[in-house]
Amino acid sequence: MSKLPDTPVTFPNIAEQLARFATDLRGEELPPAVWAKSVHHIVDAIGLGFASHHFPFAAPGLAGIAAAGATGEACVIGSPLRLSARDAAMANGYLMHGLDFDDTHPASIVHPTVACLPAALALAETRDLSWGELLAAYAGGMETCIRLGQSVNGGFHHAGFHATGLLSHFSAAVVASRLLGLSAEQCIGAQGIAASTASGVQVFLENGAWTKRLHPGWGAMAGISAAHLVQQGFKAPLRPYEGKFAFFETHMQTHVGEVDFASIAKGLGERWTLLDTAIKPYPVCHFIHGCAEAALQLHAELLTRGPVARITCELPEATLPIVAEPAAAKAVPRSDYEAKFSAPFVVAACLLKGRFGLKELEDDSLVDAETLALTQRVRCIKEEGSPFPKYFSGALTVEFETGEVLTRRVPVNLGSGERALTREDIVTKFKGTAGIVLAPTRLDAVLGALLEARPDTPVRAITRLLGQ
Repeated sequence: MSKLPDTPVTFPNIAEQLARFATDLRGEELPPAVWAKSVHHIVDAIGLGFASHHFPFAAPGLAGIAAAGATGEACVIGSPLRLSARDAAMANGYLMHGLDFDDTHPASIVHPTVACLPAALALAETRDLSWGELLAAYAGGMETCIRLGQSVNGGFHHAGFHATGLLSHFSAAVVASRLLGLSAEQCIGAQGIAASTASGVQVFLENGAWTKRLHPGWGAMAGISAAHLVQQGFKAPLRPYEGKFAFFETHMQTHVGEVDFASIAKGLGERWTLLDTAIKPYPVCHFIHGCAEAALQLHAELLTRGPVARITCELPEATLPIVAEPAAAKAVPRSDYEAKFSAPFVVAACLLKGRFGLKELEDDSLVDAETLALTQRVRCIKEEGSPFPKYFSGALTVEFETGEVLTRRVPVNLGSGERALTREDIVTKFKGTAGIVLAPTRLDAVLGALLEARPDTPVRAITRLLGQ
């Protein structure tokens, strides 16, 4: 394999430290907690990939990807399509993230599994690699994605970028480098190329467009492309993160001084940030989860009291522009995607129904007169003393026409920290997502294959169960 040309750049730099860590990882050497946590998140993402086929966004997206792409050996979850590794990774990223029900790392505000798994799954399958090799690449990509994200303290979102749309390019480049057997020097170059492709603006919030769903798959395609380019001797930038006109300067601009560069590589291999990633219990923007849970806690009491006069939803200040503004539009979501990003709608539905699952995003739920009437009574304000972004906290106050007031506060959202979902919770969620489209016998076969896979299990033994 070719090696990047010598340059006068002084090492170490961030890209080098990430590259050396990721290319040296071995699946059988991963700490047991990291292995188990990784498997749980992979199970969760694949279940969501299946479930997306039940919704109208799946077919047009897959048709467009297939029309622009190439046939090949890589599976597309829940579909008869067999595409090239790049195109299958793009398709699977689209499906895994399509419901916005996938995992989130709170401090980095990024969906790390969809930023890593699509590339890992496609390349491990087409190269006939083992489950242990896939897990090693996935873990290296997860640490890359999360550490880059948490270094900016939510700064990408404040600047108008979807962090997953940006960082999936880098994490997928690292994953692809590991699975293609590239050197650390080549992995640096793959990250360098990713700095020129990384994008993902949040303009989808204006009308509930489908572009956010596409972001991690596009990043997977770009990362795989970057790794192949350097493998063939393509000359790439070698300081993609901290150099002049590099990624952080161009995307953070006047706030680049707030980036904690030193934190990115600190404790690599000793402190695993992926262990802090939260699996979602509700299929809505993670910023709303604290308030959603508070509303669910108040559901039973709502049934025994009189009419509601007003509901006050307290949210971390930085999240208000995304899930609470403009207030008039959030009160009447026009699509399932707009509903996922509407704190008033989610809170109203939770209060009235005592649940919030995929059914609450169906067309009939979006036009439910009782829910929309209650949504009009919700106002969103800044939550004082929020632990955000460590946790997605929230509080709810319900005032009744009788003058009675009920309040619930959720400082640590379900799924995060000490409230992480258990293996049983994750299995239950998988049955509720993949079970929408899979027969029980096939669902059990897929779940068993994922949970029982060993380091030497061929990835193809698993992917043959994932297509249609």
